Amino acid sequence: MRIDKDLVAASATPLVLGILAEGELHGYAIIKKVGELSGGDMQWTDGMLYPLLHRLERLGHLEARWGHSPETGRRRKHYAITPSGREALAERQEQWSVVAKALRQVWHNAQLPPAMETGWA
Repeated sequence: MRIDKDLVAASATPLVLGILAEGELHGYAIIKKVGELSGGDMQWTDGMLYPLLHRLERLGHLEARWGHSPETGRRRKHYAITPSGREALAERQEQWSVVAKALRQVWHNAQLPPAMETGWA
C-alpha cells in the first residue's frame, strides 16, 4: 500500500515522539520501528527521518547523545524524548484523537456508490 506523502508528513512527529517515549533509540532503529508498527506499509528513509530528528532537537523535544548500536557496536547518535517532547506528544495525541473521531464519523455516514456496494469495480 502506498501512503500519501502528506499523511506521512503529518504523522511523522507524533510517531517519532511516541516511539521515543518508550525509550531512546538511534535513527536506523526508529526507521525499523516505524516499519514494524505499520506492518511494513510505511517505509521511511534517512532523508525523511534525520531532518525531522534535527528539527525536534532544535525545538527542545529531543536530546541526542553519541552511543553505540547494540546490534553492530557502531557509534551512533541516540535520541531521547525530553519533558517538552512529552508535552508535545500529549498535544499531538489530543489533536489526532479529534481528527480520527471526525474521520470515523464521516466514513461511517458516507454512502458508497452502487458499484462498490455490489462489489463491481
